[in-house]
Amino acid sequence: MKSYNSGKYAELMARIYFRIKGYRILKKNHKGRLKMPAGEVDFIATKNKTVIFVEVKKRQTITKARYAIKPTQQKRIISAAKLFIKQNPRFQNYNIRFDAVLVKLPFKIIHIENAWQE
Repeated sequence: MKSYNSGKYAELMARIYFRIKGYRILKKNHKGRLKMPAGEVDFIATKNKTVIFVEVKKRQTITKARYAIKPTQQKRIISAAKLFIKQNPRFQNYNIRFDAVLVKLPFKIIHIENAWQE
């Protein structure tokens, strides 16, 4: 339970960080599903005609967090992103980006824009 709570705290810190940087948070903990389960996106934000799908990883070190987003998870998040855009056509003309936020508690946050591509 402690790990779950610290993970949720890291996600909250990441959203606050994004808000400070001028992003608008559209949705948190978005689960993309159609017929097959897709990945959960920690949060979705927007800024300057770009929709950003963000994965937050909290680990004991930033290096460990950096390698915690595996290719299979990236594919599930991409699938969830496609479904989100399909369900929210107002964002169809927006750019799409996949970012990672790496967190080492208590207060180290690294934001990686374009952490991976579709």
